[in-house]
Amino acid sequence: MSFDLSVWALPNGATPEQVRAAVRDCREGWHSRQHPDPRLVAFYRAITGSYPDQPDRPDSPWQVAPLHAAADHIEMNLHPTCPDQVLLDIERLAGEHDLMLFDAQDGSVYPPPARARS
Repeated sequence: MSFDLSVWALPNGATPEQVRAAVRDCREGWHSRQHPDPRLVAFYRAITGSYPDQPDRPDSPWQVAPLHAAADHIEMNLHPTCPDQVLLDIERLAGEHDLMLFDAQDGSVYPPPARARS
């Protein structure tokens, strides 16, 4: 079983409930037709620069590769035994790129640190 996280590029002021609604829409197969948000592109490049999302890589933290990338989010299915540093890097990069982080295990939503202090 994987440990699942996703990062979401929603407008400033988005609430945790809006993130959860976007997750529900995605799970129901509804995706907006737009270009990828530049914040997600930068996040993807950064996280896969450290942890390539190539299938069958023995040292990969990803249980599912390549990562699922859409215009407004990136879903990451991690091995449950992946190093804590991977999770810390995901959290840090989500904050650096102003992305909301969704924890699929319990439905928690974490805003970027700058938004959390506002």
